[in-house]
Amino acid sequence: MTGEQQRSIAQAWRRGGLTAGELWSRYFELGGAAGPRALEDYLAARGSLPGAQADLLAQAVNERLDELVPAVRATYSRPFRDSRPRGRPLGALVRLLEGAVLSPPERLPALVTAAGGVLGVAPAVYLVDYDQRRLHPMGGGEALDIDNTLAGRAFREVRVLPAETPGRPRLWVPLLDGVERLGVLEVEVDDPAELYDPGLRTQCRWLASLLGHLVTAVDGYGDAFDRVRIRTSRTLGAELIWALLPPLTAGVDNLVVTGVVEPSERASGDAFDYALSETTADLIVLDAVGHDLGSGLITATALSAYRAARRDGMGLFEQARAIDEIIAGQFGRSLFATAVLAEIDLGTGRMRYLNAGHPPPLIMRGGKVVKPLTDGRRRPLGLGAEELTIGEETLEPDDWLVIHTDGITEARDADGTFFGEERLADFLQREAAAGHPPPETARRVVQAVLKHQHGALQDDATMVLARWTSARGP
Repeated sequence: MTGEQQRSIAQAWRRGGLTAGELWSRYFELGGAAGPRALEDYLAARGSLPGAQADLLAQAVNERLDELVPAVRATYSRPFRDSRPRGRPLGALVRLLEGAVLSPPERLPALVTAAGGVLGVAPAVYLVDYDQRRLHPMGGGEALDIDNTLAGRAFREVRVLPAETPGRPRLWVPLLDGVERLGVLEVEVDDPAELYDPGLRTQCRWLASLLGHLVTAVDGYGDAFDRVRIRTSRTLGAELIWALLPPLTAGVDNLVVTGVVEPSERASGDAFDYALSETTADLIVLDAVGHDLGSGLITATALSAYRAARRDGMGLFEQARAIDEIIAGQFGRSLFATAVLAEIDLGTGRMRYLNAGHPPPLIMRGGKVVKPLTDGRRRPLGLGAEELTIGEETLEPDDWLVIHTDGITEARDADGTFFGEERLADFLQREAAAGHPPPETARRVVQAVLKHQHGALQDDATMVLARWTSARGP
């Protein structure tokens, strides 16, 4: 069977019209473990693959052929719609979707269990805490470390990974809302051979994707998810900030933006926001003076003014002026917030930005930090400005925009040594070389800053990363 399968895969691959690299990308997304060279050798009959890996490769090829050749069905006199789900996969998704109507957050795990029963598997939900250090099971149980477990690796790499634990074979499936990582889905199976069934992996990804959307949709109904994800009581300022933050990660065709705020349970004056459309990405990072509830009130006021101006169609000049005036009007000229505001044309990569007393943003290109953005400077918001200037930069495909608060670079160790711009640039470049995407890079940067300060931040540390991939999409 091995030789016959190898020949059939090679023939189907040629019919599908994919390059070897394109096929490897599809195979890798299904959970394939062999490298590009091993795949090329297999297709050319110069090497072999384990049976499970060959099956994943066959699935990748077959999915391509399904795209090219539509299913053949008998015709009706007029179009009819399906009246019931076709097959177990759709039945499981419909079971979960219909069950979620009028369901409080606490009921989602039971609904997932019922949907998994339709697929013949036993799923369990793990949510990531807001510090992004551990994965916590809903319903209680042992938390799993993100950096040192297979479940954590599935979360970090956004990949379906098998665990061949004797007596408990299972898959770890990333739990996503769009591109935001919410946790993982543990899927127990009866037969270890099912761990390498490409169809089951695809069905589990569908289940996790729908569940991720539902987690976000019903999160505002109650506190069940936050009771799992908040590990230390929040200050009032932190509750205010987290109520204002958008999803930590979002993406459109050719841009992904991600942000992180630490310490999650004591954040006071740092915040970020964004708005993505078909044509434009608007970004802001704010850092209000002080480290108490008053800082949070300044940031909340500034963020509200920014959103109101942005939604009214105002540009960077007017957005900055609106924030400046509301801070001065509500808190006087002695209090202020530093900020970076940016607007990116998603078709051309042209970026306009304004820096109000904030650390300069960085551009990372080709895996290297190539420049700080030093134009568009003005006084901090709330202190007034006699004139405003706008900086401009043209992004190249796959450029990263890095915006951070001074809590990143000014974090000090016991000897008083700053984390610093140079250390930050070196860390970003190592992360790029390792191939980590923006969400994982932001998480790891903040972990490095925490380690530098021995786990206790003296100031809020916030980072926003945005990667533009040109008008053709990622």
